[in-house]
Amino acid sequence: MTTHPAGSPTPLTPADAVAAARPGRVRPRRLRGTAALRRSATEVRLHPADLILPLFVKEGLTEPQPIASMPGVVQHTRDSLRRAVVEAAAAGISGVNLFGVPLVRDATGSGATDPDGVLNAALADVRAEVGDALVIQADLCLDEFTDHGHCGVLTADGSVDNDATLVRYAEMALAQAEAGAHMVAPSGMMDGQVGVIRDVLDGAGRDDVAVLAYAAKFASVLYGPFRDAVESTLEGDRRTYQMDPANRREALREVALDIAEGADLVMVKPAGAFLDVLADVAAASTVPVAAYQVSGEYAMVEAAAAQGWLDRRRAITESVLGIRRAGADQVLTYWAVELAHWLREEWR
Repeated sequence: MTTHPAGSPTPLTPADAVAAARPGRVRPRRLRGTAALRRSATEVRLHPADLILPLFVKEGLTEPQPIASMPGVVQHTRDSLRRAVVEAAAAGISGVNLFGVPLVRDATGSGATDPDGVLNAALADVRAEVGDALVIQADLCLDEFTDHGHCGVLTADGSVDNDATLVRYAEMALAQAEAGAHMVAPSGMMDGQVGVIRDVLDGAGRDDVAVLAYAAKFASVLYGPFRDAVESTLEGDRRTYQMDPANRREALREVALDIAEGADLVMVKPAGAFLDVLADVAAASTVPVAAYQVSGEYAMVEAAAAQGWLDRRRAITESVLGIRRAGADQVLTYWAVELAHWLREEWR
């Protein structure tokens, strides 16, 4: 403000206000003026090694089967899966996470522990194809293998029996380790799952196999297209064992429990709608943190881009960058290989 001789205040003119602020002294825009300046000031950089590609393999297919709700994603045959992992390794991403889709399901998910079952056979195929060039992760959950679609064994009243399920998870861990997994990824949100899996692997002399714990997995609507991908038979929901999307502090409790039980990495899922939780977990965790950019996140961007409402490449890159900026060390994303190619183009 300026003052008349009589003492009454007079507002500054816009020009006076700008001059008084002396903007030439502090201009953050200086570091945004050119692409080179922007690169020099970048705080978080994306790299192909940050990325993990989820893949689906279906028993009995003779050619890859497109997933309608996930444009560009397919259920693989065993042969096309081999080709996909070779491409993933060449793109420089860090790993793949495999899900199996069996033809026959039963109450206990017996196909999950069958050495010749679709997932275990796929793990063996991938290990034979790429060896240690990728981290080969195996989804450790019964939902794809049960006729009721839940992540565990059911009691007579239809609820999930936590401790009976842990027995099956232990058996799955051994089967997946034997098939060639570098890392098992228990995603069922059963209490105590990490400790049981760690104990059984160590007891079998497989302390080389890592555990990626789905530590904070929320009961989210964003899994819808994934259920198409695995042809889920679920009726009802999983709210009795997956986390309430309204809860933030509880995620830290779940993460702390899994780390105490021996998790080598912890996961937040979904990623985009839970960036606050991801940031909390990244700040507190003593192990690397992964985040899963789930099928619904993928489908929304693809649908908007198909309508011309979003620049697809920029939307994909920005969405993954946001997950990394929130604290994820690794991002599971269906765009992993495509994004890795873009990043390499930018370097060139």
